Amino acid sequence: MISSSGIPDAVPAGRMADGGQPVLGLPGGPELRPWSPDDADALLAAGQDRAIRQWNLFTVADRAEAERRIARMHERWRAETGAVWAIARPGGAPLGLIGLNDVDLAGGGAEIVYWLLPAARGAGLAVTATRRLARWALHDLGLHRLRLCHSTANPASCRVAERAGFTFEGTMRGALRHADGWHDQHLHARLASDPD
Repeated sequence: MISSSGIPDAVPAGRMADGGQPVLGLPGGPELRPWSPDDADALLAAGQDRAIRQWNLFTVADRAEAERRIARMHERWRAETGAVWAIARPGGAPLGLIGLNDVDLAGGGAEIVYWLLPAARGAGLAVTATRRLARWALHDLGLHRLRLCHSTANPASCRVAERAGFTFEGTMRGALRHADGWHDQHLHARLASDPD
């Protein structure tokens, strides 16, 4: 969406909330689908996983809290402030989570976040899911810029960003607090004009 001045138009309010959250297919069979209350056990397991807790400051105490978090995911979609998908095989339990935080439709930006449960790690699923969500966010939703940030002590996420086509833009000092203190973060980004 380009205005007559050549500047991209803002994504209109309602672009997310007025439609349902789409299911996005991935090569090889997995898909990105909205979380459902039936997925609470997977979210609870993620909240207990050491690596997920380390890099995401994410804990879930019990099934009731997991169900509340899933309800908030849907509230964020309706409020157009966030969009969260389960990474799953059709009809299967979640293998991970991927989403857009800090969605700013008027400003044309958002941040991609993700994690995978242990059984799904190491097979390139995070890269595939990140590429697919970026394509949807930039070309279907109409955002201008996506950022992907991670601790400099997390080289696996750096590889995901690079392989998913996110350009390294620099290091942000003391940008995110983790369980062990403040971490510098790498900033990667993709623009809608970047080649796929």
